[in-house]
Amino acid sequence: MRPLSAKIAGVTESATIAISNRAKKMQREGIDVISLSIGEPDFATPQHITDACIDALKRGETHYAPSNGIPELLGAISEKITRENKVPCTPQQVIVACGAKDAIYEACEAVLNPGDETLILTPAWVSYEPCVRIAGGKAVFHAINPKTFQLDDSLLEKVNAKTKMIIVNSPSNPTGAVFDRKSMKLVADLCTDHDIYAMSDEIYEKMIYGREHISLASVGDMAQRTITINGFSKAYAMTGWRLGYAVAPKEIIAEMSKVQQHTISQATTFAMWGGGAALKGDQSCVEEMRQEFDKRRKYVIAELNRMGYETAPADGAFYAFVKVAGDDMEVASRWLEKGHVAATPGSAFYAPGWIRLSYAASMEKLREAMGRIKRVG
Repeated sequence: MRPLSAKIAGVTESATIAISNRAKKMQREGIDVISLSIGEPDFATPQHITDACIDALKRGETHYAPSNGIPELLGAISEKITRENKVPCTPQQVIVACGAKDAIYEACEAVLNPGDETLILTPAWVSYEPCVRIAGGKAVFHAINPKTFQLDDSLLEKVNAKTKMIIVNSPSNPTGAVFDRKSMKLVADLCTDHDIYAMSDEIYEKMIYGREHISLASVGDMAQRTITINGFSKAYAMTGWRLGYAVAPKEIIAEMSKVQQHTISQATTFAMWGGGAALKGDQSCVEEMRQEFDKRRKYVIAELNRMGYETAPADGAFYAFVKVAGDDMEVASRWLEKGHVAATPGSAFYAPGWIRLSYAASMEKLREAMGRIKRVG
């Protein structure tokens, strides 16, 4: 047989999904594993969203829809972006995809040519680099300040004539850090001065604790060169719905639309009606989940600090990023094999020596997990 794609052979599997699958396998074998390895809210999708989807199914919304999304959802997203994110937006500047990850991939395909460089700020989510690579680009990594978890002028050293795009993720997966206005302005100035596109992944924007969320596209004239990525998975507990979106200048959306038309065609029609209900409906459900995550955050961070672990500023998302002594792969393996707690090694996020714990689990499970970690060390 002739060899398969060398491009895809060079892409590693998702470390977060791999750890989650390993934990699930142990659970199927009867082992009481507490999985804190994956970023998935443990809440049910709010009822009014589920009802909207069911109603759509009942009235026959099961056929092909416009590739970029149903008009009702495109309008709801554009209104939300204009109102909440302070970025002027029309429905023509929106594309709905099968999850934020799909929107990220489509954006990479739309922007990058072979050999174009993309700056990725580390620690970074595991799928940015593969999306850049599959699109033919080259990832260039830059570590944020390990003390402040903000950006500084050292970022400028990584920019050259080949730099085409920078990926910004705030609140951050895996660290939970939230970039301040100074960091966002630094990115904006860099992009403007060097004619660079920006991808701003804001999927965790609703999960912030005492800090301000700043949309990169709202800074200066960044709206004309920023692709804002967002979705419904984290804020509305809709991970399995696979519903995300991108907001960008019309010419970028047009290129992303070509990619979508020839791959996934569209997001699921009846799921999009649920997305519209999420944005237009009562938002108290989001705040209730945020408050519960905040309670869990305070507990987990305090427990880890009492054990002597240093943690990153957990100002957003639902992760504790924990500095460990020694090999993070070995520590994560020990926690899983001896303590039956699944967590993701920092090496998966280009941050060896750290471990990511998700506190998107019940307080009962978190208390048990902290006790197990304390016992196995």
